Amino acid sequence: MPTVEGLRFEYALHPLPPGRWAFTRWRWELWHGAHLIATGWHSSRPYAERCLRRHAARVGSRLMGLTAPDPDVTVPGGDFVPGATVQLVIGGVPCRLVPRALEGPGQRAVVSAA
Repeated sequence: MPTVEGLRFEYALHPLPPGRWAFTRWRWELWHGAHLIATGWHSSRPYAERCLRRHAARVGSRLMGLTAPDPDVTVPGGDFVPGATVQLVIGGVPCRLVPRALEGPGQRAVVSAA
């Protein structure tokens, strides 16, 4: 159920251990409560962060009954600060991306990405 302050998603973003390939991979996960909404990996951290924002915009729009933004449109925002909450407003839907590992409200830093 959406609140007055907007939707709240949790995210996890971490590097994967080296595998068969010689490049670094970043795994990302997007959660809404106890439900895993989307997951994947990218070869660079900025692309993984962009996927998190894009999927949060798509799911947030769908939850609010709005048309999902075009997946080809770049979602605004800069780099994530490790462990910080990221606030987005995409298509009129405010949402927050909160690190999944943090529980207490005193442990969060706020970064505006929109």
